[in-house]
Amino acid sequence: MFFLTGEYDHQIDAKNRIRIPAKLKGNEEKLYFSKGTNGCIFVFYEEAIKEKLAKLEEIKISEAEKQKGLRTFTKSLKLVEMDTQGRLVIPPELVKFGKITKDIKICGASSRIEIWAKEVYDEYYKDDDESYDLNLSFLDI
Repeated sequence: MFFLTGEYDHQIDAKNRIRIPAKLKGNEEKLYFSKGTNGCIFVFYEEAIKEKLAKLEEIKISEAEKQKGLRTFTKSLKLVEMDTQGRLVIPPELVKFGKITKDIKICGASSRIEIWAKEVYDEYYKDDDESYDLNLSFLDI
């Protein structure tokens, strides 16, 4: 089980390389990147993505809409390995999808890491303080 939390300011370099913050970094050298929701990039450790894919395998072939969701997610899933200096190269198509230019936010989101273009992140959370109670009410905790 994963408990990834917090938000961190970082930058992507000219070769699309990033470092995962130490507080989010596990022991694995390989991570799985995919398109996420709301314009972010999802990053999964191998154990977490195996759990997600096992759940997706339960979707019946006859469930066309769910199958399209499965295909949409898995076709964007990319294995990314750390280089010798501990950096990860975000695939170009995901950089484009996430509208990433330079400044990024890297966030823990329970079982995954999310990478956001700072501008997209700021827009998404612009009224976070005002709507905090409402947003929390959707969670059953």
